[in-house]
Amino acid sequence: MSGMNENPAALLPELLLLGAAVVGLLMGAWLPRHRQWLVRLLAAAAAGAGLVATALAAVRPDEVVFGTSYAVDTPTHATRAIVLGAVLVALALSVDATAGHRRETEFVVLLLLGGLGTILLGGANDLLLLFAAFLLASVPFYALAGWDKSALGTEAAMKYYLSGAFLGVVMLGGVTILYGVGRGVGYGALRDGLAGAPLTAAGVGLVAVVAGLLFKAGAVPGHFWVPDATAGTPPAVAAIVTTIPKIGGLVAVYRLFVVAVPPDVLDRPLLFAILAAVSMTLGNLAAFFQNTVQRLLAYSTISQAGYAMMAVAVAGRAELAQQALLFYLAAYAVTNLGAFAVLAELPRARTLNDHRGMARRHPALAVALAVCLLGLIGTPPTAVFVGKLAVFTAAVDGGYLWLAVLAIVNTVASVFYYLRWLAPVFRGTEPDPAAMTRAGTWGAVAAVFCACLTVVLGVLGGAILPSLAAVPAPPHGE
Repeated sequence: MSGMNENPAALLPELLLLGAAVVGLLMGAWLPRHRQWLVRLLAAAAAGAGLVATALAAVRPDEVVFGTSYAVDTPTHATRAIVLGAVLVALALSVDATAGHRRETEFVVLLLLGGLGTILLGGANDLLLLFAAFLLASVPFYALAGWDKSALGTEAAMKYYLSGAFLGVVMLGGVTILYGVGRGVGYGALRDGLAGAPLTAAGVGLVAVVAGLLFKAGAVPGHFWVPDATAGTPPAVAAIVTTIPKIGGLVAVYRLFVVAVPPDVLDRPLLFAILAAVSMTLGNLAAFFQNTVQRLLAYSTISQAGYAMMAVAVAGRAELAQQALLFYLAAYAVTNLGAFAVLAELPRARTLNDHRGMARRHPALAVALAVCLLGLIGTPPTAVFVGKLAVFTAAVDGGYLWLAVLAIVNTVASVFYYLRWLAPVFRGTEPDPAAMTRAGTWGAVAAVFCACLTVVLGVLGGAILPSLAAVPAPPHGE
């Protein structure tokens, strides 16, 4: 252990989420149903305060705390900012569906705990903390998937849980193998230990750990839960489980391979290039044939994970890799939440055809949806356009021109199924009054906010990218 560096102040954003979850759960046990909104207000205050604490921490030097188990550096700051922002948007877009519900407090507390686990995934610098964070970023979201206790929601929660349980056991086996051959759990000690470890055993352990993390990211080979869990849950829940876990999972994979794994232990670039190619292609091909909007977005999120993994593939080989990954995750989170916010505002519009004439009935929502869907394609000047440009550039700089070309082909192909959705939205036919019934106003507010933010991030992308450039260095000692 490298000295006494237990500094709770370094974990202020995480502690704020934890405190809000604990206090909120206690409040919910005593508050009457019509006052449970106070728990949501507490959660929003904690997330807002966490963003302020993150901004203040970002100007201080990088450090590792609690031994070498947790890194407080640029990837951690970015993970905190993206997750806390996503929590705020999720709290807003879920108001109309959960306000006054007898389990409103549970919804908010599960969101906070899942967000906390996701942030810990991004900052974990130790295999044991990594697996503990995996569990904390999984179990609350399993419960959230079955929150409304509908037949489809229960089935979605069960499939989500079984996939996570299986890949969690696989990941735990990988952690055990790496500890055995690397003789350490801290990433610094692990890097030294793996340098002289048997390559086959180290490779098996790493692949097993990656399988668990890619389950969180919703990418191949851990993608099987995504379509059913997304289509079977309310839009607010689907927005959360397809967005927030992905952030921590991909940052955790990036940190693991940059900090803890020597370059010659596993052909990581080729492995992730293949996984990225399969994820983006499978997601796009499957999305072509979907008529249910939530299932379409489910396959879209698999393809988006593939684009993000391109940056992981060239980590350490391309200077732009870290900036590209972190910015892409931020861009995706804002844009995907915006699309789901529209669905939360129109919960009865389940199919593509249900959205016909939406521009005539709800023009602001239609414009917000168009901005978000075009954003998911990567149309300028949206944030995903800047993110894709950075990711593709990093892939080319890292020696994977073929992967960048495949990603461009997939991007062009994705235009087809997003336009299949947008065409009825702006078609001049009479809308279905039942499908166009709004749930309230909060979903619309969240959708318009996200649509505006994705454009702002796209315009300011050139100024934001350099701030994400610091590369985490392996800690010394154990």
